[in-house]
Amino acid sequence: MSLDLHQAQQIAQVLTEALPYIQQFADSTMVIKYGGNAMTNPELKSLFARDVVLLKVLGIHPIIVHGGGPQIGQMLTKLGKPSEFIDGLRVTDADTMEVVEMVLGGLVNKDIVSLINRQGGRAMGLSGKDGNLIMARQHQHFRAATATQAATLVDLGQVGEVEHINTDILQMITSSDFIPVIAPIGVDAAGKAYNINADTVAAALAAELRCQKLIVLTNTPGILDQQQNTLNSLNAQDIQRLISDGTIAGGMLPKVEAAMRALTAGVKSIHIIDGRIPHAVLLEVLTATGVGTQIQ
Repeated sequence: MSLDLHQAQQIAQVLTEALPYIQQFADSTMVIKYGGNAMTNPELKSLFARDVVLLKVLGIHPIIVHGGGPQIGQMLTKLGKPSEFIDGLRVTDADTMEVVEMVLGGLVNKDIVSLINRQGGRAMGLSGKDGNLIMARQHQHFRAATATQAATLVDLGQVGEVEHINTDILQMITSSDFIPVIAPIGVDAAGKAYNINADTVAAALAAELRCQKLIVLTNTPGILDQQQNTLNSLNAQDIQRLISDGTIAGGMLPKVEAAMRALTAGVKSIHIIDGRIPHAVLLEVLTATGVGTQIQ
């Protein structure tokens, strides 16, 4: 169907308004943590892949870090193995780690690569084990102290935290016009694999690369105040206050803590955005309005 003149002028207006942002971010690197509904809804998946390809065409270098907790849980259920969580972290014994590697490094990663390639991009799937991309160590997790008991160390198995990221691999891939898609699996010097939170990996990667932006897709409109209104712009002091008074809590807390580490390390801005909105990434990067919370 051909466009009428009014529709064509609207498209031209949108492109003109995006021009300053295209110029500002040309040749910059952005890490995008991909998860939530945007990763499970078929229409949103397709739109996300198209947005990523468009960023690459515009001269921006997106690096995708994906989660996959629900998919891991579903596979464990099929295999008759229960999922166990402590303080929101999946207890990962050797059998569970095999499933994590199969689901994240195989099924989920390859699905995202295929989506991007079908939209005309050139995606390359990676596990953090590939080329020792993500060097990791076991996460030391302490259960919080109570009135009757001191803080105690809990063994979560092969749950890891980032020790170092070998960014040379990623710079080689992005300079070759590919879009890296990274499964958050780390490896230690002995070759042992670790399951790492995708928000943690995305923040560590953005910090290591000194990215312009770290974008985190979530299933909420952003960071909310106590009246459930979206807080559009925050700084480090605001974040500390909101954590202290309990406004930032639950599943949002580890995302924000990871984001703050990235900000401290030199990432210019963090964006926690609503991945349920079509074209959320483009709206955040190429418009003045945005669709979530910016921390800078």
